[in-house]
Amino acid sequence: MEAKSWAPRRRPCPPGIVLVALASLFSCPLTPGQAKVYSRCELARVLQDFGLDGFRGYSLADWICLAYFASGFNTGAVDHEADGSTNNGIFQINSRKWCKTLDSSGPNMCQMHCFDLLDPDLKDSVICAMKITQDPRGLGSWETWRHHCQGIDLSDWVDGCDL
Repeated sequence: MEAKSWAPRRRPCPPGIVLVALASLFSCPLTPGQAKVYSRCELARVLQDFGLDGFRGYSLADWICLAYFASGFNTGAVDHEADGSTNNGIFQINSRKWCKTLDSSGPNMCQMHCFDLLDPDLKDSVICAMKITQDPRGLGSWETWRHHCQGIDLSDWVDGCDL
């Protein structure tokens, strides 16, 4: 008599399940644990190191104010718009024009994937934000900055930060 193996049979996954699993994996490459919420002064120091203080005539306080009202200093922030686009990262950069999602065909002016803007090290976010700021509207390209930061004394945003 032949002994039967107690090991379960291996059955291949149907192709549809494999595609769904891969799509979910690549649509959200960063887990919430990899996002970072900066403190005000920590972010001020990082943005200063990237050279944003005085870039295109904007103070470091302008950038800190923008980041606060855009994302609450959260690098992992993603906001979904009614048109299907997303606002990504600490500066909430929109996928319609500035970055590429898996299913977008927009111009990708920053030449990067939107998930690159969710990285806690901020390099890609800063590079893209600097490109956006070169537009004649500057930081005015962000409605959030226009409504909460433009024309206001912003010195409190960097007070006490030991820069």
